[in-house]
Amino acid sequence: MKITRQILAATALALAAPLALAHDFQAGGIHIGHPWARPTVAGQKAGGGYLRLDNRGSVADRLVAASAEGVAGRVEMHSMTMEGDVMRMREVERGIALPSGQAVALEPGGYHLMLMDLKAPLKLGSSFPLKLRFEKAGEVMVDVKVEMPAAAPAASATPHHH
Repeated sequence: MKITRQILAATALALAAPLALAHDFQAGGIHIGHPWARPTVAGQKAGGGYLRLDNRGSVADRLVAASAEGVAGRVEMHSMTMEGDVMRMREVERGIALPSGQAVALEPGGYHLMLMDLKAPLKLGSSFPLKLRFEKAGEVMVDVKVEMPAAAPAASATPHHH
């Protein structure tokens, strides 16, 4: 009887493990993949946040806001482009369009989230809650992992659209 309970407990744990490792979220038809941020150092007041948004719904949507209460004073959506040898970063004021049936990657070198007025450094291996608000899909809380860029999905593997 004791062995049966141990086997059942081990089986339950084995089945739950992939769920614990899953780092994807859902808001309506929007699938949110692997939210992550770069670590920062003491005194650094801004950090970058990244994720993939896949609109699996039948209607277009838009990421209109994000917030990280207790972590950053505000979260802004930015785009980064190269104009010749000059890097241009601009705030995206109307949000990020999410066409139906398409994916948009927020990644280094393109769209990204700027965590402004950081309250403390983002430490490697930690995580923090981030609230995303979509025009149609509503709000969802995601867990952002603080990790090095090499641990994140390859930038070339996910298309992004401006």
